[in-house]
Amino acid sequence: MTAAGALVLRGLRKRYGDAIAVDDVTLSVPGGALLALLGPSGCGKTTILRSIAGFVAPDAGRIELDGQDVTTMAPEKRGTAMVFQNYALFPHMDVAGNVGFGLRMRRMKRREIAERVAEALALVRLAEFADRYPSQLSGGQQQRAALARAIVTEPRLLLLDEPFGALDQNLRETMQVELRKLQQRLGLTAVVVTHDQQEAMILADLVAVMRAGHIEQMAAPVELYDRPATRFVAGFIGAANILSGRREGAGLLRIADNAMTMPAGAASARDTATIAVRPEAVELVAPCAQAILGTWTGTIGFVTNLGGRIHYEVALADGTTLTVEETRLAGHRPRGRGECVGVRLDPARCALLAD
Repeated sequence: MTAAGALVLRGLRKRYGDAIAVDDVTLSVPGGALLALLGPSGCGKTTILRSIAGFVAPDAGRIELDGQDVTTMAPEKRGTAMVFQNYALFPHMDVAGNVGFGLRMRRMKRREIAERVAEALALVRLAEFADRYPSQLSGGQQQRAALARAIVTEPRLLLLDEPFGALDQNLRETMQVELRKLQQRLGLTAVVVTHDQQEAMILADLVAVMRAGHIEQMAAPVELYDRPATRFVAGFIGAANILSGRREGAGLLRIADNAMTMPAGAASARDTATIAVRPEAVELVAPCAQAILGTWTGTIGFVTNLGGRIHYEVALADGTTLTVEETRLAGHRPRGRGECVGVRLDPARCALLAD
């Protein structure tokens, strides 16, 4: 089974009354890649997914699959398959019956249906559960059955709407990895809707961070994490220290009572600038007796032991608080509350924000 269809959205818009659900969304997903639509509730990600599937008619814009305009095409003719959050399995059919339902609707021969159902169930490791009913399956098994029902039709595009929302945390993480491996093995082009940034990082080749109906930033997961473009993206993709300062001569940025070299790409006419720096990119060093470029002195206000990692909250002299994360090494003694420390920022690991 292989399916790889490039997806392109051009100027997609959708309004419900006075509310704008999707506002001029344009994006492109290469064949065989997985895109995660990530954002808070009400940002428009599910409306986009349902528009691609054909369940919602956009007010404007164009949807293309492999260069074909499918904007007004009936859902069943688009070559897409969808996995819903509640799986939508038919309770009166066994697993094999559920998986083969779409093939029967296409009036395929019984022998071919049986062969393709068996192949799909083997791919999701449910071959021995073919004659069980949904009520006899665990949550993870139901999720795999729904996935098998989607891939058995060999879709051009696989769509997933919060597919792991009903699972507990440990099972959710396992299924995320399983889905990613299966998607890569089959070469499926896929779009998944999620509000979980960790899920998006695990699953996706590309992540589109959405806010109020538009895409705030779209990039590879590592690029989003290391180089968020806006304050919203920096805060939504993991934890981040957001620091504002005043620009000074020679490419310096003054934050609190000290200065640092500006991050790359910092050309601007503005007098101020805002940067994002991840907690693990902040280094704790010996306290400074005098001001050193890029290094501040602070006091540890709170310590959180996370097993292999230690989280610190460090208060600078002006009241600014930085979150710092260190990997705990063997024999390493965590620093204590009230301890005076130096805090160093590496400009190469700081991202300049547009807002």
